[in-house]
Amino acid sequence: MSFETLGLMPELVRALSDKGYTEPTAIQSQAIPAILNGNDVLGGAQTGTGKTAAFTLPILQRLAEHPNAKAKGPRVLILVPTRELAVQVHTSIREYGKNIRLRTAVMYGGASMNPQMMALGKGLDILVATPGRLIDHLERGTAQLHRVETLILDEADRMLDMGFLPAIKKILNQVPKQRQTLLFSATFDAPIKQLALQFMRSPVEVQVSSQNTVAQTVNHIAYPVDTARKRELLTEILSERYQDQILVFVKTKHLCNRIAEQITKDGIPALAIHGNKSQGQRLKALSDFKAGNVRVLCATDVAARGLDIPLLPLVINFDLPMVAEDYVHRIGRTGRAGANGDAISLVATDEGGLLRAINRLLKQDIVLEPKPGFEPKHAMRMDITPPGRGRSTGHQSPRRKPSQPGHLKSHGMASQKPKHGGQPAGRRDKRG
Repeated sequence: MSFETLGLMPELVRALSDKGYTEPTAIQSQAIPAILNGNDVLGGAQTGTGKTAAFTLPILQRLAEHPNAKAKGPRVLILVPTRELAVQVHTSIREYGKNIRLRTAVMYGGASMNPQMMALGKGLDILVATPGRLIDHLERGTAQLHRVETLILDEADRMLDMGFLPAIKKILNQVPKQRQTLLFSATFDAPIKQLALQFMRSPVEVQVSSQNTVAQTVNHIAYPVDTARKRELLTEILSERYQDQILVFVKTKHLCNRIAEQITKDGIPALAIHGNKSQGQRLKALSDFKAGNVRVLCATDVAARGLDIPLLPLVINFDLPMVAEDYVHRIGRTGRAGANGDAISLVATDEGGLLRAINRLLKQDIVLEPKPGFEPKHAMRMDITPPGRGRSTGHQSPRRKPSQPGHLKSHGMASQKPKHGGQPAGRRDKRG
C-alpha cells in the first residue's frame, strides 16, 4: 500500500517522499481514510507508529481542499498535554504541509503571550495548544474557537493523568457542537472511552496495538542493586555503552540535576530536562542530545511522552516509576519504528513491589539478574504492595515467595512508552 492509495493529494505525498516515507504505517492506513471521510475517530497506537502523521495528513488535505476566508479563530484545534509535544506536532504540521499554503501556530505555557496573541489575531488554519495556555487566552478574550471544524486530542490519557479534564470541558463549551472530533491515546482504558462517549459522535475505533502492550523490539533487563550503589552502577553501564546515546529517567527534578552533574564529572557529557527548566533550556537540551553534542539526557517524566528521538538504543530507569503504566510510556522512547532497543532498570530491594506491578501490567516478567560486582546485600522482595498510586492493570500474577536475584525468568521481552517525575504531572505544571 502507498500513500497515494489512501487518497492523499500529491503535495502531501511529495512532502512525505522528501522525508523518506513511502508506505503508511498500520495506524495511518486505517485512520487516514476515516478522517478524510469526515468521521470522528478514536485512535490508539504505541509511540513510534506514526500516530501524529495519521491525523496531521488528512486534516491538512481537508483544509487545502476547502479553503476558507480569513477570520479570527482556528479551523483546526489540536490539544496536547506538554510543551514538548506541542512543538513536535507543530513541527510535523509544517513539514508535511510545506507544499500547502496554510497558517499555523503553537502555544504553550512558559512562553510570551504577546506573539501568541498576534498569531490569534491574524486568523489561523491550525492551532496546536496545551489546555492551560489556551484557557489563559480564552479568559483574556484573545482566543476564539467558534470556527473550529476539527478538534483533536492527542495523548488523551496523559491529559487526563495531568488533571486537564476540567480545562478540556471548558474548551469543549467554546467549540461548535457540529465538528469532527479525533481522539488519540496510547491506551484505551475505561476513562478514555468514557471521555469519548461524552463528546464524540459514533467514532470509528482504530486500535493497532493491544492495551498497555510494549514494542516487541525492546529487550528488558532489571538489575537488583542497593540504593546507595545505583549511581555507581549507572556510570558502569554508561561506560560499557560508550558509543550509544542514552536517556536516563529519574523520579525527581533535584535528582535529575544531580545525576547529570555527576555523570558529566565522570567524563560523560550529560544534560538534564525537567519541569523546572525553561522551555528554551528544554528545547536546547533536546536539540543538543539529538545532534550528539551530549551523550546522556537525564529526564523526569516530563520527557516521557512526545519526545521523538530516532533510533535511541537505550533507556535506563534509574528509579522505577510509581505507576506501572508510566514504565510503558518511558520505554516507548526506544525500539521505535521496528528498530531494536534496550531497557535497563536499576531496582532497589524496596522497589520490588513496583517491579511486580509492572510485570502484572505487561503480563510477563522482566529479566531480573544481578550485575557482577553490584549484587545487593538483601534479596529482592516481590510481595510488597507498591506505594502511592498503584493503578496497574492486567492479570494478577501468582503470589511469589520473596525471590533471590535471578528468580524472575524471561528471555528478553519487550516494551513501549511512558511518563513520570518526582511529583504527579498535574501538580508539576498544569498550565502546560
